[in-house]
Amino acid sequence: MATADGIFHPDFKETPYWWEHAPPVSEVLAELPARIDAVIVGGGYTGLNAALTLKEGGATVLVLDAEAFGWGASSRNAGHVSSGVNLGKGSSSAVTSPMERALGAETVAALRAEAGLSLDRLEQVIAHHDIDCDYRRSGRFVGAVTGQHFAQLKHKAKAFSHSGARMVARGDQHGEIGSDYFHGGMVVEAAGQLHPARYLHGLLRAARGAGVLLSSDTKVQAIRREGGGFVVVTPRGEIACGEVLAATNGYTSPLTPWLQRRIIPAASYIIVTEPLAAGMMDELIPQRRTIADTRRLLSYFRPTPDGTRLLFGGRATLNVREPRQVAPDLYARVMRYFPQLKGTRITHAWNGRIAFTFDLLPHLGQHDGIHYCMGCNGSGVAMQSFLGHRVGQKMLGRDCGAFDGPGFPAPLLYDGRPWFLPLMTAWYQTRDSLDLLVDRFTSR
Repeated sequence: MATADGIFHPDFKETPYWWEHAPPVSEVLAELPARIDAVIVGGGYTGLNAALTLKEGGATVLVLDAEAFGWGASSRNAGHVSSGVNLGKGSSSAVTSPMERALGAETVAALRAEAGLSLDRLEQVIAHHDIDCDYRRSGRFVGAVTGQHFAQLKHKAKAFSHSGARMVARGDQHGEIGSDYFHGGMVVEAAGQLHPARYLHGLLRAARGAGVLLSSDTKVQAIRREGGGFVVVTPRGEIACGEVLAATNGYTSPLTPWLQRRIIPAASYIIVTEPLAAGMMDELIPQRRTIADTRRLLSYFRPTPDGTRLLFGGRATLNVREPRQVAPDLYARVMRYFPQLKGTRITHAWNGRIAFTFDLLPHLGQHDGIHYCMGCNGSGVAMQSFLGHRVGQKMLGRDCGAFDGPGFPAPLLYDGRPWFLPLMTAWYQTRDSLDLLVDRFTSR
């Protein structure tokens, strides 16, 4: 039996579970080209989708990554796929999002319509390139942690009816989740799940087959304007190009200081259990959906693609800490939701960086001639893939949709170092605790 000091399996690893099946790939070009049409900095979902679009448009393309392909967030996420319902999100329980409070109804409608295309686009890319990544449109269940959150989700369900949103009462929730913890919740049918590292490997194979040049372990040291284009400087040489795309998301660095001031790199953590007893997953998540709760420091979980393990993630803290230190906090959440898993051990724990923005919206555009596309805000599998395609269209001189418009805000005193994350973590923890306390008294 696992105890507070013995929750870790003897074979415990602080690396993503996904790497067991699709580890990061080092693929270094023997010689970098002296000149090319476009250089993309960042070889994740955004950069590779942009590269495919550019190549289909007739451009020559080089994708550079400072690490091995698949080292970053594209193979560290949970593999949840949304249809844009989290766009501009605040807490999952909030009736209105910051986006709705800050932007006009027409702009919000245009952004939501654009975001709604992301799921279909992802499915088209997977089918077109024959990517074997365990994808399925599973739907999502959002569990309300208080009665008030359930009431607030009712308002959201009306707005998301186009995504197949509907409410599930507390008395009926065992059809969605084997837990008595929640006060019912909301099902969103237009959502899915995949193996994130296998999806990345499929994009790499597609890009390679299309003639995109790929070079991992090639850190960009500088980007300078020269003539009508740019020179990209690396330790292995300089590349002249007409266009540059920064697709670095939560790993944005001083290489692009204007962008770094607009990104908040926060941490998220995931644990994976050892294989569960036969039939246990039928009890825990009978519809095999992705699940999220309504906390500000939310939890999110799902079955692994083979259905044998529970993958459980969350914002236990927004700060970067060692995964083994944070794993007990996530394990405690698992036990609150699923006490029937008492004694189950953890085989994997890891972290990754989320790119939050100050308006909680993803952004694409151009600054000082450099194109950018970033700001997943914790929901990037479909959206960053789709917006990578859109920014590729922009680089080809084509229409790139509604996200090429809203300003990209940055506070005056922020320099890209998120000193305030400990304060935000404490504030969100306090608000979550207050919500539970109020619910306890009002439910008497």
